[in-house]
Amino acid sequence: MGTPASSQPMPGAGDARRLAKVVAGLVPCSRREAEQYIVEGWVRVDGQCVDSPQVRVTASQRVDIDPQARLQPVVAATFLVHKPAGMATEAAMDLLVESAHWSGDASGIRRSKAHHVGLKTLLTLPVEASGLCVFSQDFRVVRKLTEDAAFVEQELVAEVQGVIAPDGLARLGHGLSRDGRPLPPARVSWQSETRLRFALKGIAPEWTAWMCAQVGLELRALRRIRIGRIAMAGLPLGQWRYLPAGERF
Repeated sequence: MGTPASSQPMPGAGDARRLAKVVAGLVPCSRREAEQYIVEGWVRVDGQCVDSPQVRVTASQRVDIDPQARLQPVVAATFLVHKPAGMATEAAMDLLVESAHWSGDASGIRRSKAHHVGLKTLLTLPVEASGLCVFSQDFRVVRKLTEDAAFVEQELVAEVQGVIAPDGLARLGHGLSRDGRPLPPARVSWQSETRLRFALKGIAPEWTAWMCAQVGLELRALRRIRIGRIAMAGLPLGQWRYLPAGERF
């Protein structure tokens, strides 16, 4: 792989050429590496960042490659998003824009257009719930959160109102049946007078409202704060970060 060239006008004249071909000549590098420079946001055309390798440029246009450009390893990406209440989980994929990238992201991964190809929506939340959501193109993460989802613990905080039945807390943990089948055991505890903490395996977040209703409580708000070993921690509402290579669900 070559070292990125300093800022210079596009060489030659004649018909417009694909940006990837121009970049490959400027660096110099392979066409595939040129495309990576482009989708990672290192290339500007007439001062504007262009992240589409298929864009065609003319001899009169200036193509610049950031002198600090360094290609990162090509790996499958996983996004962690703090979904707001009132938004479908699938719609939260629209939050994966540069302006919503959390400044506290310590993954060291540079955002790339290629990271958005083939993303899977995993472990959806109810529309009215907020909290941690996952989008991934990594087959290992997809398999973990689909095929093995029943064995991954989800931690949720529920805002409730009402008076809980005398044996309500115990029943929430182990004693409720739905559609004639007992629910898997859960760990449920009070965080405050109006907040319950649920740690669930094999129980969908959508069932939380029904569970609360069985013991005399009304669910007012729900927030997921952890999936497996991955906590939402300080991720702000409406923002996202990458899952670093060292973190596992």
